[in-house]
Amino acid sequence: MTITSDDETPKRQRTWHDKFHDAFRGAKRGIRGQSSFFVHFFAATLVVAAALALDASRIEWCVLLICITIVMTAEMFNSALEHMARAIGDDYHPALGNALDIGSAAVLTASIGAATVGCVVFIYRIGVLMNW
Repeated sequence: MTITSDDETPKRQRTWHDKFHDAFRGAKRGIRGQSSFFVHFFAATLVVAAALALDASRIEWCVLLICITIVMTAEMFNSALEHMARAIGDDYHPALGNALDIGSAAVLTASIGAATVGCVVFIYRIGVLMNW
């Protein structure tokens, strides 16, 4: 099956294989060279280790993993914004700077939310272990 654009030039429809290949390539490009992604990845590793050590419940695991996913997704979107900004050019433009700042704020917001959820879960877990 082909898809046609406005200029009626037939275009090949992308297969699921192509879509997944592109997504994994995008993940690799989003992670590579991003020191902040590795900070979040390290924090996620600590969260998983703490959840294992503190015997988190199934619901707590789900909430923690959703938080990790949200932070990583926000970081990927922020990386995409940074790549687009570089593609546009090296000249500073206030609107582009604002977009990059908003992307960074999205990562910060997700991180603060995830840290708050982690504190609630882990303080409760520690309290259970210490019979508070």
